[in-house]
Amino acid sequence: MYLCRVARWEKVLDAVLRAASDANIEFVDLCALLAALGFDERVRGDHHIFSRRGVSEIINLQPRASKAKPYQVKQVRNLITRYRLGRE
Repeated sequence: MYLCRVARWEKVLDAVLRAASDANIEFVDLCALLAALGFDERVRGDHHIFSRRGVSEIINLQPRASKAKPYQVKQVRNLITRYRLGRE
């Protein structure tokens, strides 16, 4: 659903992992990052629900205007580091 060039999602991944500006991550970029990491997405209203085989947690994201909510960026960061995603 989301088109994201490799360099773009790697840039978003670096921004998420650095944790320097969680409030400035674009919602569509965070969704594209999860899609690039192999997550499946389903949408119910404004809830974007992501799941992936081998990952027991699900991520439920909602936009705040065009930005991702900072606490949800932190949840994604914790999931990426816990399962060592993105640097395969």
